[in-house]
Amino acid sequence: MKETGRSGCPINLTLEILGDRWSLIVLRDMMFGNRRHFRELLSKSDEGIASNILADRLKRLLENGLISRRDDASHKQKGIYSLTEMGISLVPVFAAMADWGRRFLPVTPEMSIRAEILAEGGPVLWRKFMDELRFLHLDAPRPTQSILDDLTTAYREAVERKRVAEAETA
Repeated sequence: MKETGRSGCPINLTLEILGDRWSLIVLRDMMFGNRRHFRELLSKSDEGIASNILADRLKRLLENGLISRRDDASHKQKGIYSLTEMGISLVPVFAAMADWGRRFLPVTPEMSIRAEILAEGGPVLWRKFMDELRFLHLDAPRPTQSILDDLTTAYREAVERKRVAEAETA
């Protein structure tokens, strides 16, 4: 990891690595959306990241040790990005940010359902999710329960409830 920082303050040093919106969005999409290829990260993000910004953030996250990249055997020019242990260890940080956001900001029910589940599950659920991320990104043993599947199912059900409610009012 490269040396950073104007001071030795842990908050400052963390912000120098994670303090921009796009780095957090890229990590979120890898963590909660299991997006591993450049094209997936570019096209499936609701926030609409530009390709040059994505390339820059992936480079910065690689340089700082939060993600790794390996060649994709299916295509010479493609790479597969993975969270490192350092990146996976951010699950509690993301859970806390999401919980804060759902409590204090005007979030939608479908976008906040995962935050609610993570908040209710607390550190026990976070550890299980981190174990699953280790399986997906670091070739660790497969856990018995897929937290990612549970979170994705809850999100899809919330989206469907919204769609049904909108159709009923139309």
